[in-house]
Amino acid sequence: MKTKLTMIYWKSDRFWLGKLLEHPEIMTQGETIEELEENLKDAYLLMALDDVPDKYETKEISL
Repeated sequence: MKTKLTMIYWKSDRFWLGKLLEHPEIMTQGETIEELEENLKDAYLLMALDDVPDKYETKEISL
């Protein structure tokens, strides 16, 4: 299952800054838009997998 999120981004004086619309608490920067996107993905995965042991299972559920 792929998670799709919306990246909101803008240019500061030096870096591209961005956050995730669905998780506004996740914000980061990058020298390029591509680097910003990778940094946001990494930040999301760190948040999503926080406190999850190395060995885990997944199951797709419907709401």
